Amino acid sequence: MIKQTQILNEHKNNVHTLNFMNKSNQFISGSHDNSIIIWQLNQNNQWIPQQTLNGHTSQIFCLILNNNEDLIISGSYDNSIKFWIKKNEWTCQQTIKDHSSYVTGLSVNQQQNRVVSCGYDKLILIMEQQGQNKEWIVIQKITVESHAFRICFIDNNMFTLSQKYQEQISVYEMNNINQQFTKTKDIDVKCGSSDGHCLFPQQYINQKCILMSKNGQYVNLIRKKLNAEFVTQQSIHFNTDYLFGGMSNDGDYLITWDNKSYQIQVRRYKES
Repeated sequence: MIKQTQILNEHKNNVHTLNFMNKSNQFISGSHDNSIIIWQLNQNNQWIPQQTLNGHTSQIFCLILNNNEDLIISGSYDNSIKFWIKKNEWTCQQTIKDHSSYVTGLSVNQQQNRVVSCGYDKLILIMEQQGQNKEWIVIQKITVESHAFRICFIDNNMFTLSQKYQEQISVYEMNNINQQFTKTKDIDVKCGSSDGHCLFPQQYINQKCILMSKNGQYVNLIRKKLNAEFVTQQSIHFNTDYLFGGMSNDGDYLITWDNKSYQIQVRRYKES
């Protein structure tokens, strides 16, 4: 059974992102109030705010962590991407301002040396860590047809992109000769008539070869096959696009909340 143990109300507005740390008793929240809070579990098993990151001038829409959990990357309505590094405490190391509208999605590859972002400006940025200072450099820009909402690396050389109102997810792969990403295929998914916001990021579960993608009123579960083909195996309809959630790291559980049922729903993975 799941029971509520604590309510945290440090943020002054809606909370948009939650990322749990696997290596420490911490999690990170990003909010409509422009701030990011690092939370720590204390000796009494209570979550307390450890540090607040104030650098963005507008609401936080997407946030990711690297595997070492010493790098936070945040995307905002202020059109910027910020890279925060952990020394004694978290500080902003770098800001990228190449988007001309708000940043809706972020993902880091398996090798942890490339980050991809998408935005409401119909732009994808591919960034790479380079040089002695390990600065992040924009190495490629891709323009797409519609507002880009969700983006996710599948491995080092492939990522997927969802665009607003579209019944397809696009697959981009890197050309080994020129090291540039190009679109190679589309995956058919269900979306429904509306997709009003970019929250609820895509997730790829490597050990199950499953991509989870919220598109409009649906959560689509897509299997990556050995030949790199993708097949949509299940599309769960919620009758509303006001739908948020995430999958456990092992892909065993899918947890959602929607404004039709007002329930936190937990679904368990079963092999068919």
